[in-house]
Amino acid sequence: MKTPAQILSGHAFLGEELEESPVDIHIENGIITAIEENRKAPRQWIFPALFNAHTHLGDTIAMDCGVTGDLVTLVTPPHGLKHKLLAQAGRTDLVAGMRASMECMIAGGTHGCADFREGGTAGVTALLEAGRDLPFCPLVFGREGGETIADGLGISSTRDVKGTDRLVTAAKKAGKKIAFHAGERDSLDVDAALAYDPDLIIHATHATRKQLRYCAEAEIPIVVCPRSNWTLGVAASDKHPPLSLMGELGCRVYFGTDNVMFVPPDLLSELAFTATVYKQHPKSLLHAAVAGSALTGSPFFIRMGAWANLFTIDPARSGLRFSHDPVASLVKRGYNSPIRNNVFNL
Repeated sequence: MKTPAQILSGHAFLGEELEESPVDIHIENGIITAIEENRKAPRQWIFPALFNAHTHLGDTIAMDCGVTGDLVTLVTPPHGLKHKLLAQAGRTDLVAGMRASMECMIAGGTHGCADFREGGTAGVTALLEAGRDLPFCPLVFGREGGETIADGLGISSTRDVKGTDRLVTAAKKAGKKIAFHAGERDSLDVDAALAYDPDLIIHATHATRKQLRYCAEAEIPIVVCPRSNWTLGVAASDKHPPLSLMGELGCRVYFGTDNVMFVPPDLLSELAFTATVYKQHPKSLLHAAVAGSALTGSPFFIRMGAWANLFTIDPARSGLRFSHDPVASLVKRGYNSPIRNNVFNL
């Protein structure tokens, strides 16, 4: 959704370094055409839009359904509870639920997501219908045949899916992206996933140093979902997922929120949780929450020549006016802050 020509003035967090600078950002036909220093710029914060690199939006229809269980009984295909509830859901409710979750993400400064979509081709078309006319950029990883019309193939653990060789070969031949869940329960399925040279590894909660080093050297991004890991009982300390080790080894890390059934698709809440539990530097966390946008082919970081995908916060409208570090405040408190304006293109 392109916006008319405009100038945004404020304190922007520029490039992948997220360096604060008082500027005027000129936008024409949705593209950032100039970034000019303006020492008199208002104290409006301008951040790059976020990208939720792992969701299961279909699960919205099972939100907080009041059951308990482990990873296998709740979400593992094909007999997990979520799959039974999805099979029982009507299309109208399914589409409405996914649209509601997209609207939630938009309200929180998130411009897109990478969704694992169950239900074959019908499931993929339902998600595309849910996002129709929204200023939102969904990247769809299909399953059960849905990958043929989706952006990519989304595979659960290699231990859960039959015919993985055939599925991956066909998807790669068609030029599709490949994503695997791996290392969520233990490290035993990570090597099998890496053998397929995927475009994305989801979780890596229990990946070993050797496996993470391979991801770093092969430049395979890892999507971490800390709140989901804790909720499903596969993490109980800051060692899982091993964010510090991932940083030490140079892994490319993205953030996802995973199943809407358990965790709201709110990246700012994800960042606040991760900052508290994992003690990572706020800039590294914010970077990971934006960097997944590279999957769209046009990263959301604010720079000349890029699509303008950003949001603004007026700190004067909340307690954020007392902040001495806007990035830290966004990461730790942004979930409770009023976003003044989204500028979403692409």
